[in-house]
Amino acid sequence: MPFYNSEDERQHDLRQLQQRQKHLIEFCYTVAQKYLFEGKHADAVPAALHSLRFRMNVHGLSSVELVPAYLLLAEASLGLGRIVQAEEYLSQAQWTVLKSTECSHATHSLLHRNLGLLYMAKENYEEARYHLANDIYFASCAFGTEDIKTSGGYFHLANLFYGLKKSDLADTLYTKVSEIWDKYLDDRYQVLSQARIQQIDLLGKQFETDTGLDEAQEAEAIRILTSILNIRESTSDTAPQKTIFVLKTLVMLYHLMMNSSKAQEYAMRAFSLSREQQLSDQEQSTIQELLSLISAEETHPVT
Repeated sequence: MPFYNSEDERQHDLRQLQQRQKHLIEFCYTVAQKYLFEGKHADAVPAALHSLRFRMNVHGLSSVELVPAYLLLAEASLGLGRIVQAEEYLSQAQWTVLKSTECSHATHSLLHRNLGLLYMAKENYEEARYHLANDIYFASCAFGTEDIKTSGGYFHLANLFYGLKKSDLADTLYTKVSEIWDKYLDDRYQVLSQARIQQIDLLGKQFETDTGLDEAQEAEAIRILTSILNIRESTSDTAPQKTIFVLKTLVMLYHLMMNSSKAQEYAMRAFSLSREQQLSDQEQSTIQELLSLISAEETHPVT
């Protein structure tokens, strides 16, 4: 036990310890989320368990702050095919939320999203649809209907409809998800472009491109957009513009992630498809501009 000269010293050290633990909570949570979005469910479990343990140390055993960690463990369990274990974690999360008077809309959203995924795994599609609709509702209350954090609910609901062969409903939702991510990435690019111009004017050098997302959110974007792309490509003969739209969104994502080879790959695929399908000169010109942008960044990288 350390010796303290005063109560103030003890409190100062305690606050520092709690601050470090809060940092570890967020770090472990982000790592676990990233693994889940990458489909590495077994790898997500240790990070999620660490996040849970640190949350218990900081917030106590019955705090609503434990719920996000329970949900990570539930999702990892689902991915590993352990439905009973997933149900146990979700029951614990539900009970904690029911007892809490201060549960945020964001936490309610995540709870309903995971319950939706559970019922999809159990092939109880009515219950799944109910919970995913609630996920969208609570996420919209927390972040807005057009936010990337709400898009996950639309995406899972689209997957449900796609699996039930309700193609029109699935198509509408996949389009909405694609548009939400496209707008976010385009807005981000415009902000960075303006800032880069100002930076060059002030210092004579550029600063780094970035997505404004953490690693988990980048992994989520890749997972969602590539999943939609796979579905779009299966119908690209009838709706090539929709495929090209997702390809262009992936180009911007990888460009902002500074992965020029991936950005160029998707841009070339978009350009080839636009020529193959004999799309308008304007569409082809837009894609050529994207290719030129990537080539210019590769030739003159940011410093």
